[in-house]
This record gives sequence, structure tokens and C-alpha cells, in this order.
Amino acid sequence: MRILVTGGAGFIGSNLAIRLTADGHDVSVLDDFSSGDFRNLVKFSGDILTNHCAAIPAHPYEAIFHEASITDTTVTDQWKMMTNNVEAFRHILSWAWEWRCPVVWASSAAVYGNRPAPMKETDEADPLNVYGYSKLAMERLAARWHKASGLPIAGLRYFNVYGPGENHKGKFASMIRQLAQQMKAGQKPRIFKAGQQRRDFVYIDDVITANLRALETRTTGIFNIGSGGSASFNDVIAGLNDVLGTKLTPEYIDNPYSFFQNHTEADITEARNHLSYQPRYALREGIARYHEGGL
Repeated sequence: MRILVTGGAGFIGSNLAIRLTADGHDVSVLDDFSSGDFRNLVKFSGDILTNHCAAIPAHPYEAIFHEASITDTTVTDQWKMMTNNVEAFRHILSWAWEWRCPVVWASSAAVYGNRPAPMKETDEADPLNVYGYSKLAMERLAARWHKASGLPIAGLRYFNVYGPGENHKGKFASMIRQLAQQMKAGQKPRIFKAGQQRRDFVYIDDVITANLRALETRTTGIFNIGSGGSASFNDVIAGLNDVLGTKLTPEYIDNPYSFFQNHTEADITEARNHLSYQPRYALREGIARYHEGGL
């Protein structure tokens, strides 16, 4: 297939573009490199597009994976967030309408806010910041687009994704990556008191599989993509100590954020039923795989 991957220089987009190319597809990446990194695309042999999102690419594509987004959850500029996330998505959907092609796109568990875990797609949305709200607005736009076009569109609510390709994200990389870097430098890993906050950590390979399943099944809807369980930050540090051969104890600090999610955990029943999604990596296995790939 001829496939367009937006945000293809980013963490998830680059992994997806490389996998699709390896599977034999003709893949183009669209990215303005405002937050992506060229190093993620060194192993990618397809075309790179950097034109403004309003300009429709010259040749039609048979599928779109839309991974482009502002993912910095500390951005408080509502106009910037909504313009970059929602209006850019509107452009992408206009292309898909023109080409009559399916869309798989990145939503987020941020739409849930602090709803009780495990989180289900039928739960009422309660985003804690404008990033989470932008994803909710995109979900509603996707639903209207599908109703009008009749074309398949699957939104994947990513939970806490980690794995190779996130190095460029710095302080916005996964906590697994950030804690590992502290520990490799011989420092005590710093986490919020008392390390019992829980996250559904999902390894990048499982997220890529979910995207491929969404295209294969041509399913429409919103689906949680996580590991189907949760682990505390203390659990993460224990797992990192195992793979790094260290025995570092945490340094507990106060949490300065008012919009912090205390417990995320995906109910993945819908993804299992409709996408045949079955994650392979529990936390310890994912950390070990990440370590092999250059944690």
C-alpha cells in the first residue's frame, strides 16, 4: 500500500514508518521537525515531506496514520494547542476524504483525567488540561467525519508508551527512559512521594502492532491501547535496577503539578475484540527489551 505517516520523525511515528516499510509498503513521512528528530529516520528509506499541512501532497495515498501532535502536556496556550492538534487533524481528514482512504490516528489516555481505573472507552471524559481536551475534540471530529464520509477511522488512546526512539523527547520522554538515565549516571532516581502513583506502561512494539491491526481490520471507533495492567514508579525502579545491575533507592520529592494523573490503567477489552490486539510485553519484559535496544 501507499501510506502516509504524519509525525513520522517522532517517537511512535518513526517506529511505525520503519515497520511499515519493512513490511513492504510504500511509505512517506510528513513532519515539520518542530519536535521530531532526524536521527529517528536514519533507517527509514521512504520519502520525507515537510510541506505545510494545508498543502495536499501531489499523489494520493491508500491509508493515513496520523501521529503528529503537540504532546507537551505543560503547554497552556489554548489557541496553539487547538490549532496544532485539532485544525491540523481537520486538514488530514480532508485529504482522506479526497483520497477515500482509512485513517488511524493517535488519541490519548489524557482524555480520562483522574477517572477511576481501569479506564473504559465508555467512561465520561474528564481531561485535566488543554492537551487532553484537544484529543477529546479530535475524537468528536473523527466521529462526525466518519458519519459524513462512511470511511473507516480508528482513534487509539495511547497510555504511557516507552521504548527506542524517544531519546529526543528529553523531559517529555517516558518516566522509564528518564529514570534509567538518572540511574545510569549513578544518581538516585527522583520520583514523587511515595512512588505509588500507577501507570499503564505499554511498550512501543505493542503500540505499533495495534496500529497495524487497526488498518487491517478497517475498524471505526476509539480504542484503549495499553498493557492492560498498571505498575507503580517504585516497580519501574525495581525493574531498572534488575536490568542495569544497580541497587539504587528512590529520592522522593513533592509533586508540583495540579493536573497529575494518579492512576492510569487501560481496559483493553474493546481493542481485543475489534482489533485482535493482544500486548506481548509486561513491564519487566518491556524494560528488558528496551535495554537490549539501547535504553
